[in-house]
Amino acid sequence: MQPIKIIIADDHVIFREGLKLLVRKLKTSEISLIGEAGNGIELLSLLENTMPDIILTDIQMPVMDGIEVTRIITSKFPNVGIIALSTFNDENLVMDMLEAGARGYMLKNTTKEDLLVAIRKVSMGGIYYSSETFVHLTKKTKSDEFVRSDKRMRDRLTEKELSIIKHLCNALSNKEIAVIENLSKRTVESHRENIMEKINGKNVIDLMSFAIKNNIHKI
Repeated sequence: MQPIKIIIADDHVIFREGLKLLVRKLKTSEISLIGEAGNGIELLSLLENTMPDIILTDIQMPVMDGIEVTRIITSKFPNVGIIALSTFNDENLVMDMLEAGARGYMLKNTTKEDLLVAIRKVSMGGIYYSSETFVHLTKKTKSDEFVRSDKRMRDRLTEKELSIIKHLCNALSNKEIAVIENLSKRTVESHRENIMEKINGKNVIDLMSFAIKNNIHKI
């Protein structure tokens, strides 16, 4: 099994060193740190020569911040999973990063155990957000100005698709959902594509907002 290749992007050298130490403390051969960058431009330059599976990136960086670089990477390299790391749990930052294409959002005071779970889930096509982040996400998504509930869209979803949405909102990966639902991983991926088409969604935040608004986000 090939290790999960990771790049760290943060403008604070001390934090990068701390995160590298945290990754080493995971003491697992399934993760390989292959590079680091100090801002979004450096990160894009790094991707010209090496392609990671996961990028752990700060949000507020000079030259090019995490939101803008996430938007670019998601467009050019959709298979790369991006996990945002921030000292802030501001609901607008959460929304901005997820709308840009990030598949995870964690606070920088995370534990090595939670970091490993996030890396594993996102590398398998899942999403990950801390419990604190979910509270902010729910609060923002329930606001009337953010998204409107559309019963017609919900009615277009099959029972299997509704079940998969619930699993996704509980941060399960495609592989984990496949096992629970007794489906192939490819079938789960096809269901996800159909779901996004039916709800007119483009990214994780569209899926989450639709699920929360329609009260189908919890099992």
